[in-house]
Amino acid sequence: MPKVRRRIAALTAALAMSVTGGAVMSPAFADPTEIKKEPTATGYGGAVSTVDPEASAAAIEVLRKGGNAADAAVAAAATLGVTEPYSAGIGGGGYFVFYDAESGEVGTIDGRETAPADMPTDAFIDPKTGKPYPFTPELVTSGVSVGVPGTPATWERALKRWGTLDLGDALEPAIEVATRGFVVDETFRQQTLDNEVRFEAFTSTSSLFLPGGDAPAVGTVFQNPDLAATYEILADKGTRAFYRGALADEIVATVQAPPKAAGTTLPVPVGHMTTKDLASYRALDQDPTHVEYRGLDVYGMAPSSSGGTTVGEALNILEPFDLSEMGQPDGKNPAALHHYLEASALAFADRGKYVGDPAFVDVPTDELTDPVFGKERSCQIDPLKAAGKPVDPGNVTGYDGACPSAAAAPADETDTENISTTNLTVADKWGNVVEYTLTIEQTGGSGIVVPGRGFLLNNELTDFSTVYKEDDPNRIQPGKRPRSSMSPTIILKDGDPFLALGSPGGSTIITTVLQTILNRVDLGMDISEAIAAPRAAQRNTANISAEQEFIDANAADLEPLGHVFAKAGDSFSSLPEIGAATAIEFKPNGRMVAAAEPVRRGGGSAMVVKPSR
Repeated sequence: MPKVRRRIAALTAALAMSVTGGAVMSPAFADPTEIKKEPTATGYGGAVSTVDPEASAAAIEVLRKGGNAADAAVAAAATLGVTEPYSAGIGGGGYFVFYDAESGEVGTIDGRETAPADMPTDAFIDPKTGKPYPFTPELVTSGVSVGVPGTPATWERALKRWGTLDLGDALEPAIEVATRGFVVDETFRQQTLDNEVRFEAFTSTSSLFLPGGDAPAVGTVFQNPDLAATYEILADKGTRAFYRGALADEIVATVQAPPKAAGTTLPVPVGHMTTKDLASYRALDQDPTHVEYRGLDVYGMAPSSSGGTTVGEALNILEPFDLSEMGQPDGKNPAALHHYLEASALAFADRGKYVGDPAFVDVPTDELTDPVFGKERSCQIDPLKAAGKPVDPGNVTGYDGACPSAAAAPADETDTENISTTNLTVADKWGNVVEYTLTIEQTGGSGIVVPGRGFLLNNELTDFSTVYKEDDPNRIQPGKRPRSSMSPTIILKDGDPFLALGSPGGSTIITTVLQTILNRVDLGMDISEAIAAPRAAQRNTANISAEQEFIDANAADLEPLGHVFAKAGDSFSSLPEIGAATAIEFKPNGRMVAAAEPVRRGGGSAMVVKPSR
């Protein structure tokens, strides 16, 4: 594979426009900003799937110019930091999974944010009341919610470990998009309006994302020259310039003394991050989780993410059942869906009981992904009746695969993960594959833009349990990484890539990835159908969160079994959308099918280097 050490040529010339705040208040823009979203693309020479056409185009440009999947993934992720700033960016973190075609091995990078070294265990308790801050918008809109970002370190580590470009080359497309701007769509405008109260709380945020006091209009072009300049610093000096020096000082100052607007009524508790926390941050090389399912090798992200263990355990629970034979003549699959929902609840019970940052918690990863443990947990599934929820976790210290299975004491868990985040899937002509999920947690993160730098800081520390308990694996601790549900997954068949997939969606990431695998592997859908199918998420709660289309199609069959679907307004309400998946399926003779959402989150963008004719 050739080493590519040249600047990627600019995608287009920068637009000459007058700017009001961050948005160009003119509908005139260059052709590249009019790229249409196509949810499926089939072809050769490399493929990409993201939620955004600018990010997909950046990855394809890198692949066409000789970069590999790792290079293209970083280019796409950096571009998503421009066009999807409320879901991802250098102020956040994520998990990077790579299949190396040369070695046949899967490796991962844990780029999760960390708690500051001075983070107190009662950080989320309001000292005025002695009770936890209300979660939203009060706690999530704060300096105390900001974890030490891991995304820049992840990009640099991925390029060093697997890439052929330097960071400057990989950032070039994103710098171009930030400079010339991108077209505001309905999703971007609505997400801005949804965060209006939070964004108005900070002078730096409102000046960037609420120019003139309003969200940018649909069809205008949004430019972010501050972010372009920040990327230029990283391109020239590497991530050392992020974790040390002037930029690090500014990040810390923003966390410790957020730039509050005079009129805000939000409390905005300050954070505890220091420059030492930034300087000591490291993205971690890790082994993936691994389970076998229907003869396939499924690789995922190990803790601090709970994605790999929970998806893997659920697949092990489903392995004894022949789901493909559970279909009905009318094409429905209520029995298979019943088993999927019950397996998900069981795996979530074990997630809550056992999974946290392995640097602080003795996580039984091998036991949770042991097929013998999964088989024993499958004893809890009654094919004719849903178990009462929540179900108890299994006993990881005393299992033998036989029924009945032993239970452990239940965990006291509250789900605080937000449904935001973004995901991308990339493959190159050499057969390398990347699955990468990255986030700033809440849609809009902490709501705080680092003044003059163009990016939002995360609120990832709210993924810790709000109240500290000694037996909680996800309790707040200094230097710890909060538990995540991000589930980037690569599946091999006979040692070669078969499917790579992932999704945003908070704790519904796990169920989205699991259900998509079920749809593709067991229910015979092609990958585009598997992604488009309506979704439901059972996270060991009394009620199932589901898209209305799923309820309409399946409630009549599943409710008699005891499944209860949440109604709008419930604590786990029915959701208009669950997840926003991306995937690539690998066909014979080098053909690839890139698939993204056709509708969810405004639809995704799939592209290939050489389309099939």
